[in-house]
Parts: sequence; structure tokens; C-alpha cells
Amino acid sequence: MPEAPTDEPVAGVPAAVPVGVPAGRATVGAAVWPPADLVAAAVDALRNPGLVVIAGAPGTGRSTVLKRLGETFRGTVFAGGALAMLRGVPALPLSRAVRVRLPSHEAPLLAEAVRSRVRHGLLLLDDLQWADPLTVAALPAIAEHCRIAVTLRTPHRLPGDAEQVLRAAATAWLNVPAMPADAAAALVRQIAPGATTAVVADVVRRAGGVPLAVTAIAKHVAQGGTPLDSDKGLAYTVAGALADLNRPARTAMAALGLLGRPVTATVLGEGITELTGTGLVEVDAAGIAAPVSPYTAEVAAGLLEPAERVALHRRLAGLVPPREAARHLAAAGAHTDAYQVAVRAARSAASTGERAELLLLACDLPGVSPAADVRLDAARAALAAGRPGSCLRVLPADAVTDPAVGAVGAVLRGEALLQQGNATAAADAVTTVGDGEPGEVVGARDRVRLLATLSRDPDAALARAEELLRVHGDAPAHPGLRAAIAAVRAGTRRPGWEYGLASAASAAGQAGDVLAARWSAWLLVETLTADARLTEASNAAAAAAAACAGDLAYSWQTRFIAAQLWCDALRGDEIDEVVRRAGDLTDRTLPAVARGYAVAAASLAEADGGLLAPARARLDALTGRPSSTGPVLDWVTREAAWLDGQPDHAVGRAGDLPAPPLVDGLRRITARWAAYDAGDTASPDAGFGEGDRPLAAVATTLDAWKAPDLFAAAAAAWRDLARREEVRCLLAQGTLEEDAERAVPPLLEAERLAEEAGLVVLLGRTRRALRRHAIRRDTRGRRAGDDLTDRERDVLRLVANGEPTRRIAGQLGISRETVETHIRSGMRKLGARTRTEAAALAIEDLG
Repeated sequence: MPEAPTDEPVAGVPAAVPVGVPAGRATVGAAVWPPADLVAAAVDALRNPGLVVIAGAPGTGRSTVLKRLGETFRGTVFAGGALAMLRGVPALPLSRAVRVRLPSHEAPLLAEAVRSRVRHGLLLLDDLQWADPLTVAALPAIAEHCRIAVTLRTPHRLPGDAEQVLRAAATAWLNVPAMPADAAAALVRQIAPGATTAVVADVVRRAGGVPLAVTAIAKHVAQGGTPLDSDKGLAYTVAGALADLNRPARTAMAALGLLGRPVTATVLGEGITELTGTGLVEVDAAGIAAPVSPYTAEVAAGLLEPAERVALHRRLAGLVPPREAARHLAAAGAHTDAYQVAVRAARSAASTGERAELLLLACDLPGVSPAADVRLDAARAALAAGRPGSCLRVLPADAVTDPAVGAVGAVLRGEALLQQGNATAAADAVTTVGDGEPGEVVGARDRVRLLATLSRDPDAALARAEELLRVHGDAPAHPGLRAAIAAVRAGTRRPGWEYGLASAASAAGQAGDVLAARWSAWLLVETLTADARLTEASNAAAAAAAACAGDLAYSWQTRFIAAQLWCDALRGDEIDEVVRRAGDLTDRTLPAVARGYAVAAASLAEADGGLLAPARARLDALTGRPSSTGPVLDWVTREAAWLDGQPDHAVGRAGDLPAPPLVDGLRRITARWAAYDAGDTASPDAGFGEGDRPLAAVATTLDAWKAPDLFAAAAAAWRDLARREEVRCLLAQGTLEEDAERAVPPLLEAERLAEEAGLVVLLGRTRRALRRHAIRRDTRGRRAGDDLTDRERDVLRLVANGEPTRRIAGQLGISRETVETHIRSGMRKLGARTRTEAAALAIEDLG
């Protein structure tokens, strides 16, 4: 007879474990795995004799839950399990648990033999899916007298109606849930601390909440691999589970792996029923099916035989939209069909980015000779999407010898080379294009030639532009040529150049010339930035980025976002936000220009905020600096060195790199400060050549080093333009003035501005200057006896690494509100005005 139920604890019964604080729990950051409530539910169900089944997909942590139950039990634990290679041996799992040979002919006799040995103990059986029929049949009888917990992998191959029998006999049937994304991210960071945010997110996505997958993939990342690397042990485990599915279910799972995205459940056929039943796939209310673990779906696809894979790709090609069908046909080796589908799909593509992807796919298919018009369309689309390298790939130099490609191909090649910054090669590419070509081609040729001339000789370009206006009219009908003439006027700063560029961009957009529109918008942003019109440039970049996002023009979009962040960093406002957004951007795959501006923005903001080591490390890690951002990065590198107290690394100019007026002026100013710190009273590199066009604020600042009375005017010139430079001018004014009555007011104003903006390093220099004049003001500082807690230190360390609130919350397993609370508390204790300043002070405090 079953033992009488009771609510009182008995010797040998698992101790009650409060939900959220399970004994023997595994901690990942602040996240607990396995889930505390799952362990607590199993403990509660085993207060009396009964059967608890812990079910889940491969790698979800079933065995770990079983181990936790054994650790919490106050009594004898009998642990055993089934073996895949010996699934036919009668009663093997039970024999392994009680460690004696058991009767293996009748289930009742087997149950009695086990009961007599287990009695008030706890029987744990792992991997019941490999158990023999006799063991499964005996479990209900044993559970009438003993406490039993078993794990069952889904899918499984239990004989006959064994699952139904177990469900009927079970006191509790517990399914191990997916690992939460924040806990998975924390585990990845623990295993692979050097992984970028993007890589961590990719690992979490592919693992799909399966702890074993998270661990295995993260280990590959830690060893220098990528999330796409395959783990043979994990793949073997998953493959073994998939082998227990019926054939339609395996095919459906493989289809999800090949698709790489959720899909309507009807596409997967009859196999979807078993997949949802085993918990490998979830179907939402709209009938969309998605694998719980994308990695499992990828393994299923990898298990296909080559012929099966080809057949499945062909089948999927008939079920998905044309833009995806082309890729499936290509994967199936049906290159001719893929070419035709891709070209047709490109005609109806909803965005420039999608159109470029399809046409480039059509041109890159092996064994297929793209038609000349397809090549040209692919080249145009690639340029519009900001991919000049792809344009040159589909239009190699020998392609222009084809009469069907000819002059049109030549001007497209010239444009691509121009976009890559190779003006000489661009001009050479269009030398064969004669005046007898159609007007559109001649206009494109003249655009390339004019812009190539502008890169070498702006004055000659201006004269050439006037000649072209007489030929093509004012304004030219060709939108690209009109944009080029506006660029020449902008380059020479002719009155009204801003309107010219903006109107050229608008006209090009209305004419459908996406490339000329985006190129003009980009030139407008760069020129405004060069002239220190940073607010206007930032607003223009933000508007252009939004337009590119809607057209899926990722390369152009990231360029504009990076340029906007660079402007914001120069202005010295919201440096925390600049660090956060620029750090996020640099985690992605970016065009070289976008990466250059994003790194410059993040590094400058970090250096200003006192995070000098991260800023310099970020700059040192950047390779392949393009000529367009080389001067920018050179100045930020020198500025970070100066802020870090290394003036010898900040002096001099950047060699032969031509710099825009603002950046050229800033590096002259930095060099002057570096020379001053090094004890040089002369004014190095302060003069301008005859052809230079210095900005008024820059010229006034450099003149002030010779006549310090001008620093007040210089500070006023930088006001509302660049906060950091306004502070530097006020600091210089107070530093170079010997009379305390005249030195202290500008220093106090510099202190106020630097503190408001979070310019930690400049604030420190200002306060040191004030102390030289015996100024002892009641400034905010660390509160006596109010030390940072360990969690506040952890949070501020992550802030110092450039992590935003949501990622800090995920890594530490706490809410965003809690993260903000810790940051505010740390700022209060450290006397910091901004997050970045608090992080810098915390790092200094920790050594």
C-alpha cells in the first residue's frame, strides 16, 4: 500500500527549497540555471512517493536538474540511467542505480526488488528514452512506494504507448523551459569574455535557449572561432535526438534550417505535428512556425544527404517568395533557373538593397553568363546601395569591350572607382567615352571627369564646371552632373553652395538617380562638418540615414549614422549617448568610412569622459584607415594622447594627409597645447599657408597663444559650436594669466561647462589650475565612508566598456531599472555628473 501522505517533513525527504534560492544551484552572473522554480516544483512533488518526469530537448539541462535534486535530498540517493548502446538489456538502468543484479523477466518482481532496496531513498534515472521496455513498465509500480525522478529527452522512441503510461502514473511532468536570453548572454560572456556584443547576440540567437548549445558555441568563440563553427559533440547529441523523429518531422526540421527563418506551418507539411509535440518547434497564433533552437534546425539541415538537400531546396523554391526562391535554386545547383528567378524578382523589388542583392546573385552564379543589361542593372543597383566594390566585380575592365556594355559600363566603372576614392583610375576609366554617345552617358562621363579634377585641383574644377554649364545648361538635365557641379562649388565655398547641394540631392531623388541623391547628401554632411557647422551636419545626417534605412541601403545608412555621431562627439554634448551608439555601431559589419567615423566618435567621447585606456585601445585596434577618415582618426589619436598626459605623442602634423578645415585646425590646437605642456613657449604649426582657409574660431584660438587676451574672444567663437574647445580656450586664458583676479573667472566658467558636459579630463586640469590660485570651492566629491558596492562596481565596469543599459541588464541578470539605480547611486557616491565620468572614476578607484 502507498505510504500515507503527510505535510510534515520526514527523514530522507528532499528539503523544501524556496523558489529562487535552490540548494546547489548553478549561477551564471545573476541568472540561475536550471530554473529555481522548476527545481522547487520537483522537490515539492517528491515530498511523498511518486514519479516526477523531467522532459526536454537535447541540451536543455535535464541531467542538471536531476543532479540538483540529488544534492537537495536528505537521504540515500540511488542514481542510474539508460545507455544508448545497451538499450536492449533488461532492467539495466535500475541495476545501475541500485548496483545489484535484478530480476529481468517480470515487471512486478522487478518493481518489488527495487522497492526493497530504495525504500525511503530517492531513485534517479537519467535518459529514460534509451531504457528497455521492462524498466519503463516497472516504474509505475515502484512509484507507488518510492520517490522517483527520471529525465526524458524529446523526441524519443519509447516503445508503444509507454509515454501515455508514464503520464498517467506521474505525480508531476515538468518540461525544462528555454534558457532566458539574459542568462544565455551572461553565460556566453562568462565563457568568452572577449566576444563582442554582436557575437554574443548571435550565439544566443542560434542556441535558442539550449544551455548545451550556448556553452558549446561560446567555447568555439572563446577559442577564436565564430558562432558558425560546428561543435561535433553537440551536433552528435542533437543528431541522435533528431534520429528519433519520424521522416516527415526530420524533413520539416531540415526545411527550417535551410530557410533560416520562421515560416507558415503549412509549408512544413505533416511533420509539424510531431515537432510541436516534442517541443522542438513553436507555432504562434498566426500559424507561424519557428524552431526553439535555430542551431538544432541547422544540424537537421546538415544531416541531409546531398540528393535530399537538393530536392528540399527545390521544393522550398516553389513555396517561398521569388527573392528567396532564387537563393534556394542556386543552392540546389539549378543556376539557370536561379538566374531567371532572381532577375524577375529584382524587377519588383521593393527596395534598392533588395534589388542589388538579387541582381548581384544573378551575376555571380557559376556557369551562367549574365546578359549585358543585367550586368549594367546590377552595377547601378550596387552603386545605389553603396557597394562600389560589387559594381566593379560585375563589371570588370574587360567587360567594357562588349559593345552591349560599352560606354555605359565605362561610366559605371568610373563612378565606382570615384566612390572608392581612386580619382585617377576613375578618369582613366571613361577616356574611351566619346561625345557621340547619348546625352545621359556623356553627362555621366563629364561628372566623373569633373569630380576627378576636383580631387586634384579645385580651381581648375571650378573653371571646368563653368564650361560644362555652357554645354549642358544651367542647371544640367543630368542629375549626377548637376550634383557634381554643386560639389565643385561646395569645394570652393562659393556663395549658396549649401542650397546647391541640397537642391541637387532633391532633383536627383525626383529623377530616380538614387546614387546622385545620396552622394550629394553625403557631401553636404561632410562639407558642413568640415566648416564646423556641426548641428546642421548632424541633423542632415540623421535625415539621410532615416531615408536610407527605409530603402534597405545599409552601407549608406551606416555612413550617415557614423557621421552624425562624429558631429555630436565634436560638439561635446551627450557624450554618454555618443559612446553607447558608436559602440553599438562598431560591433557591426561596416563600410570603412563608417567604421572610421564611428571609432573616432566613440574614442573621442571616451577620452573626454576619462576612459582613456579604452579610447586608445579602440584606436589601436582599427586597421585599414581610409584616406577620407585618416586625418580624423589621426587627430583623435593625438588628442587622446594629449588628454592622457603624453604630449610628446601629440605634437606635429599628420604628414601628407590633407585634412578638412575643422580637423586641420583642431590638430594645430592640440599640437599647441602639447607643446605648452612639454615646456615649449613657441607656437608650433600655428601659421597658415596662402591657400589655407582657416576657420575663424581656429584662427582666433591660435592667435591667442601669442596674445592671451584673445582667448576670451576665442571661447566666444566656439560657443554653441564645440563645448570642449570653448572649455580649452577658457582653461588657456586662466592658465596663462598670472593675475588671480583675471585668471579665476574664466577658470570657474571652464569648470562649470566641463562639469555639465562630463569632460572629465578637462575638468581635472581646470581644477588643478584653480588650486594654483588657492581656490578651495565646495565641489562635489566622494562622500566619506560611502564606498561602492560590488554590484555598483560591476555595473560601472560595464559602462566603462561602452555597454548600454539593456546589455548590462542582460549580462548581470537584472532589470534595466536596477541598472540605472546602480549607476545613479555610483554617480552620487563618486561625485560624478555623467555615467562616463562615474565609470572613469570607478576604474581609477579600482586601480
